[in-house]
Amino acid sequence: MGRWYHKTNIVILIIGLFLGVRFYLEAKKISRSAHTVSAWKDDHRADCAVVLTGGMGRVRDGIDLLAQKQVSKLILAGVYTSSKFEEIFPLWPYYGSVNKKDVILERRSQTTYGNAQQALSLVEALRCRDIVLITSNLHMPRAYRTFRAIFPETIPIYQRGVPTGPRAGAGYGDLFFETLKSTFYSLWAY
Repeated sequence: MGRWYHKTNIVILIIGLFLGVRFYLEAKKISRSAHTVSAWKDDHRADCAVVLTGGMGRVRDGIDLLAQKQVSKLILAGVYTSSKFEEIFPLWPYYGSVNKKDVILERRSQTTYGNAQQALSLVEALRCRDIVLITSNLHMPRAYRTFRAIFPETIPIYQRGVPTGPRAGAGYGDLFFETLKSTFYSLWAY
């Protein structure tokens, strides 16, 4: 029992070390992204935009692109099944130039992976040749890699990160959970 026990401990130590290093590298990558807000500095244009709902500022950024005619269709992915556009975006009356028919509410997905799968069906149905992916800057690395794994290479995906919260950065708790999710996704989604 002594040798087997010793070998098992070594294997567990090696696996733990591997996962720890992987987690650290993933956290470092996500942390760099969390301080990069591309929505404020890059001019994005595409046939369509896909907003991953669930965070402040994302929907408004997508509506702004639509209002500025930088995209022709806007897909809001991960919307609650009973939600109406007016509830999701109460500032709607102030965007007179935006046609509600250009905003598609995707109601089936509940995860980032599901967002990508459902968005691809809509993007293909709308015949979008390229898309702007809008989510928080903290979520962008995982979202982009997931979309890139599901979408064909022939559809360019432009990343548009918006601030994670009231400040452009994220707290350690947010970073920890996003790193945990991203590490999990890296094992099977991309």
